[in-house]
Amino acid sequence: MRLLGAAGRPTLPPHRPSLRELAEEISSEEVQDWRTSLRQAGVNVDAMVTAAKPAAPTEPFESIEPTAPPETSSDMAFKKGIVVAAEEAELIPSAIDKLDSLDEIAKKVNKCTRCPLYETATQGVPGEGNAKAKLVCVGEAPGAKEDETGRPFVGQAGQLLTKILAAIDLTREQVFICNVLKHRPPGNRNPRPEEVAACSPYLIRQLELIKPKVIVAFGTFAAQTLLNSKTPIGQLRGLVHQYHGIPLVVTYHPAALLRNPGWKRPTWEDVKLARRILDSSARS
Repeated sequence: MRLLGAAGRPTLPPHRPSLRELAEEISSEEVQDWRTSLRQAGVNVDAMVTAAKPAAPTEPFESIEPTAPPETSSDMAFKKGIVVAAEEAELIPSAIDKLDSLDEIAKKVNKCTRCPLYETATQGVPGEGNAKAKLVCVGEAPGAKEDETGRPFVGQAGQLLTKILAAIDLTREQVFICNVLKHRPPGNRNPRPEEVAACSPYLIRQLELIKPKVIVAFGTFAAQTLLNSKTPIGQLRGLVHQYHGIPLVVTYHPAALLRNPGWKRPTWEDVKLARRILDSSARS
């Protein structure tokens, strides 16, 4: 499954497996042995870039509500994307590695001083949802409303996220929702590499404990951070990436959909793909 070159750069293989093959990957011993995968893996978060603006799709999407149920054919083809599974680096500092529940992580986040963001934030926003979620939604960072309430995705973008989940027959209570950063950056500016380095261990530990069947990265920043890539979001969409053995799908951030309603159509295609992966894993 490791598709990294000698320099540690991710590659995009030409093979186009079926969802049946994906189901076999999801259920493999390598994926199930999540602790081993993490210990052998590493993430380079130093090479960050400013979020690139994706090209607007040509086909408008007036409503996020589905007109037909997502396709679930087991032999539906998909394209493989980036595989994140670098070697040698330690992913989680020992203090965070010892946290054995999402509640413990939340308490640690609210007392975190690993970067200066805590000085300007009202409170931490560790994430919320089902501790055994099959699908995890990862965004960029808390906004003003999230900073005020301590909950992720509760503003206008959060309301749209709730509709997006409903469109694939999921509720907020069934999934886990979080951000790469656990404190709000001042003025909603782009996160800095050192802030990502400080916050990433919490996200990684959350994913380790939850063991989801699929991750959906919402927005350029979340996608580029999780995949350790500078690739524009338009090129990351439509592929099934692997994040330490977990299938990862990239789509636009709900806040971007509020500014660009035409992007709802490709977003619908992306979340349908995530749903197909989820259904495929349930049948395996």
